[in-house]
Amino acid sequence: MATARIRSASAPRSGPFARPGLAKRTRVGFWLPPLIAFVIAAVLWQLVALNNPYVIPTLDAIGASLVGDAGMYAANMLVTAQEIVIGAAAGILAGFLLAVVMAEFNIVERAVMPLVVVVMVTPIVAIAPALVVAFGFGMTPKYIVTGLVVFFPMLVNSLAGLREVDGRALDVMRTLHASRWEIFRHLRFPGSMPYFFAGLRIALPLAIVGAAVAEFVAAGQQAGLGSLVTVSAAQANLPVTWASIALLCVMGVVLVSLLAIVRKRVLWWSDGETVAR
Repeated sequence: MATARIRSASAPRSGPFARPGLAKRTRVGFWLPPLIAFVIAAVLWQLVALNNPYVIPTLDAIGASLVGDAGMYAANMLVTAQEIVIGAAAGILAGFLLAVVMAEFNIVERAVMPLVVVVMVTPIVAIAPALVVAFGFGMTPKYIVTGLVVFFPMLVNSLAGLREVDGRALDVMRTLHASRWEIFRHLRFPGSMPYFFAGLRIALPLAIVGAAVAEFVAAGQQAGLGSLVTVSAAQANLPVTWASIALLCVMGVVLVSLLAIVRKRVLWWSDGETVAR
């Protein structure tokens, strides 16, 4: 009887409440609608490009530019990727650590949050030139701009997750005289992970936007896909402009896809999606 119960509990769920598995993702009905949408968008793009060659380039012109200057695009993509990795990592880490401090000490939130809001509502394009004056013409201003863009969503989501704890579990741990570290390690930190990943879903695409904007407005090295967009647009080189934009889109899709895979591995116990706040 016990063996039968174990087998029943370990058997995969079926019916309307079953988790979407690999079989669902391989069904034609899963990938066919987006494929049709992309094909329609591509056909419309091509039609508009053929009739308006000075507005947008044709898809074959963009593809030819990507193939013909693959080395140039790869070098600039690596520069942008470096800005995203370093800047976003710093912003994500800073946002989460500050959220931990705020969750533990309310006085820190009351003191710091107004300043954070003031910084975040300041247009980033206005901050970037000042950062160049302060830190020079290297990569540092671009890292800071990228980090600032991702900092606020990570702070807000992480803070919400750290405070969204089960009150009964918190009462039990306090009854057992658990320390702040034990409560954080066993209750607040695991409970904040869905919110943390929800913040990442916002922050990672914003990191690409931040890196591109930093390359637009922060003078210095003329490298990166954002700089390539600016230079090629000034020269009316539409294939290079739109090829660079397409690569930025590809980077965003790759980041979001990798995040989805990591989230599924880390939050294997979570069925639902936490809504970002």
